[in-house]
Amino acid sequence: MHPLDMMKVYGRVAEIYRLRLGEAISAYGEAMRGAAGAFAGAARPQTPEEAWRDTVSYTFDAMQRGLIFWDTMRQRGNNWIAHEKAGKPPLLAFDYEMIADARAFERPCNYALVRILPPEGVVLDPQQRPFLIIDPRAGHGPGIGGFKKDSEVGFALKAGHAVYMVIFFPEPVPGQTLADVSLAESEFLRIVRARHPATDKPVVMGNCQGGWAAMMVAALDPENVGPVVVNGAPMSYWAGNDAENPMRYAGGVLGGSWTALLASDLGGGVFDGAFLVDNFEYLNPANTYFTKYYSLYEKIDTEPPRFLEFERWWGGYFLMNRAEIKWIVENLFVGNKLAAGKAEWAPGKSFDLKAVRSPIIVFASLGDNITPPQQAINWVADIYPTTQALKDAGQVIVGLMHDSVGHLGIFVSGAIARREHAQIVDLIDYVESLPPGLYGMTIEEDHSGPEPKYDVTLTERRVEDIDWLQKYGRRDEIPFEVVANVSQSTSRVYETFVHPLLSAVITPEMGRALRAVHPLRMARWGLSDLNPALKALAPMADFARSQRTPRNEAGAHVAAERFAAAAVTAGWDLYRRLRDATVETEFFRLYGTFAMLDPDLTAPVAPALVEQPPAEVEAALAAVRDGGFADAAVRIALLAQKRGNGERRLSTLKRIRELVGEDVGLVALSADAAQAIVRRQALIVDHAPDLALDTLPSLLKTPQERARIIDLLDRLGAHIAFGDPVAAFGGEVRDRLVAADAPRSATITAFPTLAAERAG
Repeated sequence: MHPLDMMKVYGRVAEIYRLRLGEAISAYGEAMRGAAGAFAGAARPQTPEEAWRDTVSYTFDAMQRGLIFWDTMRQRGNNWIAHEKAGKPPLLAFDYEMIADARAFERPCNYALVRILPPEGVVLDPQQRPFLIIDPRAGHGPGIGGFKKDSEVGFALKAGHAVYMVIFFPEPVPGQTLADVSLAESEFLRIVRARHPATDKPVVMGNCQGGWAAMMVAALDPENVGPVVVNGAPMSYWAGNDAENPMRYAGGVLGGSWTALLASDLGGGVFDGAFLVDNFEYLNPANTYFTKYYSLYEKIDTEPPRFLEFERWWGGYFLMNRAEIKWIVENLFVGNKLAAGKAEWAPGKSFDLKAVRSPIIVFASLGDNITPPQQAINWVADIYPTTQALKDAGQVIVGLMHDSVGHLGIFVSGAIARREHAQIVDLIDYVESLPPGLYGMTIEEDHSGPEPKYDVTLTERRVEDIDWLQKYGRRDEIPFEVVANVSQSTSRVYETFVHPLLSAVITPEMGRALRAVHPLRMARWGLSDLNPALKALAPMADFARSQRTPRNEAGAHVAAERFAAAAVTAGWDLYRRLRDATVETEFFRLYGTFAMLDPDLTAPVAPALVEQPPAEVEAALAAVRDGGFADAAVRIALLAQKRGNGERRLSTLKRIRELVGEDVGLVALSADAAQAIVRRQALIVDHAPDLALDTLPSLLKTPQERARIIDLLDRLGAHIAFGDPVAAFGGEVRDRLVAADAPRSATITAFPTLAAERAG
């Protein structure tokens, strides 16, 4: 790159940094002004008697709150110790039974398959396909998918589905690898399918890290996987936007994967999940060090049960083998190899996401700073560069985007479970009947009755428009290529000179001792009954609970407390914004410089070559006159959809199935057979819509069949308002079918080739 161009880039980076510093200071000033305004609004003149009563009530309340607060922290520590002694079982709100333990497999690993037992009053439908839910192994233990009754597990059970979960144990089997884990999860999938032979293939749902695990299982064993649901799952690891997604710079700031290797060596060959939890807590220091504790203090009479429930899961740190974290960091977080098809599970064998043929539902949130939506969805454009490529591959991808919920809220929020996850479960029975393409999923609410009612709208989107999530058209991902190269170099140096020394010195026993004094663990066992200084705390806190003295919530002291809390939070937020801006700027200054010096990285991207249509497209068009009644009905539906507004409402799809589903014949077929018909007819309609309409009578071989399809169209038109364009198309179909029964003076010539059709 020319030096002048480099100076321009540096100038732009410096300008963005200056703007971010100004925004950070402005946000701090606004927060402080808001806090001061709230304090001024709450403060009012008091008589000496009122001031005295306010001071006394506040002082006694503060003493009681303090006792109860610290006793809650003591209970947190005791819960942590009890959970450790119990072997850290899954924190599920449901009972379960063990089905298979992968520790006994030929290639053992610390995973197991359990069946969720339906609670009292929930009846499962043996005709409904089962769900297999994979929870994340990202520092914490399993259970997040069924943490509450209103959860992914809960709503799948309510809908009549049998539910299985992939859980894991605290310590890995010595020598296990990520390949062993993926192969075990594939075996779990086959076990689930064998237990439900009369149903369609299982739904595989993955949360966060479990999302990419689910995709890898679907790539390994596509023949046994039904629809795949990935919730808040990072798949395109370099993606994101400046000032929004600070975690994506961690690999570059730390110099690559060698830090994970160092942590593993200090653990005696085992990586401590507490380090991953540290990464999460790093993102929001205000919440980590103050806000969640002040929220507990402020709502001390109601908050402890919720606080303790969540902290039991948050404080359960699970371990990984060195080989596992090495593969994850090098292939995913730093290397970003999964979407590129370069993440190998065995020599010469890679996870190929193009092999996944099942529909995929992606749930992400604009408020998620751990897995931003760019990381959740950009892999689609990496694999299928155009909408036509996605359709020709026969793939269905549905994207659901929330406006604001954070990462953990995607999995544990009861409101999200009742709205988003319940609708995803409802959509499962219909997603396989969608023609290939990319769809945006929106959820509409109706609050006119005592209970909210929901409806789902699916709108066709273009792969080319995924770029709307990006500020710079993904050009800011170029420096991450440099990070990957630097990581390879630093890792080789580490493995050559440091690893042999540490592995000879640090024993597994020393690793356990070092884990015990990790700050996150010390914060728990240090504030527990193991601490003799807290012996008298429990009875004093119980006495405080029984003698609660309410404070004046509108008093000056409470107003001052809330002002101080807001000031502390604003200070931490200012620190976070300044820190993130500085880290991001230095990242681009360092790695951006190396990227600009590499002509291969900065060269203009050559226009993509137009790919030849795949054999499946040619085969479908060659068989444009082949098929039967179900093929004809599907073709008419797809042609009608082209005349419509590109939207599909789930309530309408349900009504169509109710009115004509049995007559069309797809319902009686297996999901694979029905999906094959939809895919074949979608290819024909997409590539040659006029020919698809002209040859429609060829699929309806008798006057009785043509009359029958007209009857179905009349039945649908009488009960569903499709709109004028679709209604007009129905009349056009009727005219062609009626004309097909009359003598024809000419016949349609056979369709020779796709090239000839396009030339015409």
